[in-house]
Amino acid sequence: MTRRMKRRAAPRTWPVPRKGTKWIRRPAPGPHAQDQSIPLVIVLRDLRHLVRNEREARLLVNSGTVKVDGKVVHDLSRGLGLMDVLSLAAPLDAHARVVKDRRGKLTLVSIPPAEASVKLGRVRFKHAIRTGKVGMTLHDGRTLVVPANSPYRVGDSLQIEVPSQTIVRHLPLAPGQLAFLAGGSHVGETARVERVEVRNSSQPNLVHFKEGFSTIKEYVFIVGETSPQVTIAEGLDR
Repeated sequence: MTRRMKRRAAPRTWPVPRKGTKWIRRPAPGPHAQDQSIPLVIVLRDLRHLVRNEREARLLVNSGTVKVDGKVVHDLSRGLGLMDVLSLAAPLDAHARVVKDRRGKLTLVSIPPAEASVKLGRVRFKHAIRTGKVGMTLHDGRTLVVPANSPYRVGDSLQIEVPSQTIVRHLPLAPGQLAFLAGGSHVGETARVERVEVRNSSQPNLVHFKEGFSTIKEYVFIVGETSPQVTIAEGLDR
């Protein structure tokens, strides 16, 4: 797979202009789908305006000051997706979280340093393993192993510490919980869960909200109980 693609073929989730240079970097294969992640170089150059070109971006990442989810990264093609945390060491000393805006574009919101080690992950799959425990795959591809009697279910969110992956809090998909909408006509909004409708057919399950609308379960990302556990919008306190 080539490292670049035509700019006009870039995913609609990328907040980059369609006109400009012919080529743009393609995200490397990773935990997020291509249309749900944006390469690190584009984040540094076009979203955060920390560098002017790929040469400057390469110098920055080679200095070891750039981290994603608490781990140093050197690959400019490394894709950043929903809820990933970007950290830049001194002298820049900046931290940001990847979210989606109300146009469905991937964007970054600044977060305080104390929040740089906090990550939310949505449980996508569960599977039994031979040790009598359960493996859980989160939306960002990471796998956690927990006891078989753990209360975590598909669709729930987990607040974890990165990079240790220690589970700090369980945020179930349940009535009253606060959800961030990662897709659909209400993408980028928060809403409070009223009920979950399980449909006995090939159609996806629905989540109904107290605000008077519903969306498919796959788009629902639980972020807290009374308020978000992490910053998900500029100027919105936790």
